[in-house]
Amino acid sequence: MKQRIEEVEQRIQQACIRSGRSREQIQVIAVTKYVSTATTLEAIRHGLQHLGENRWQDAQAKWHAVEENGEQAAPTWHFIGSLQTNKVKEVVGRFTWIHSLDRPSLAKEISRKAEQLGIRVPCMIQVNVSGEDTKHGLQPEELRPFAASLAELPHLRVAGLMTMAPYEAEPEQTRPVFRRLRELRDELNVAAVLPEEVHHLSMGMSNDFEIAIEEGATWLRLGTVLVGKEEEA
Repeated sequence: MKQRIEEVEQRIQQACIRSGRSREQIQVIAVTKYVSTATTLEAIRHGLQHLGENRWQDAQAKWHAVEENGEQAAPTWHFIGSLQTNKVKEVVGRFTWIHSLDRPSLAKEISRKAEQLGIRVPCMIQVNVSGEDTKHGLQPEELRPFAASLAELPHLRVAGLMTMAPYEAEPEQTRPVFRRLRELRDELNVAAVLPEEVHHLSMGMSNDFEIAIEEGATWLRLGTVLVGKEEEA
């Protein structure tokens, strides 16, 4: 794993040089959904402090193991999969960030649970920039009115936007998707429909993260390229 982490770091730094960006602008989420609890703990030992999971059912054993493993610094958990409204009670309070906010009912439930806990949850609005039927998220034209409605939920903070690009054999083909998400963020800020500007772009995965960096990503969601993949997690 150490070698993979070092190789990814080199690729990130090279992408930053190409695009004139600072390395400090980019955070890496180690997506651990395809690896075991032991590998997840190993990732933390190697300094990966942001962990991403798609489902609470799969993350539960890892989350508890990390909580019980007191000698290591506690990581920050990111929920990056589609979130069912009835699972919010299990996610909010355990996962610091939610990257898949895509409908009013989910927003209201997140805010309600956050209010009970006395916290404010940073969320990414998921946008289906590519328009693929298999992808979750709002259509781009739905973003502004949806964001405006969230201003009424004080325990939910819109921190940025998230998208998933199509898997392409040639990663360069994903560039228009990432560029459009950046444009949508900038348009949202110009419209000033939220009480605070949004800064983050959660985009870029193992196959295309360098292109995402060049187009402004601030959170990369890296699984196989960073922590590997196991047949049984």
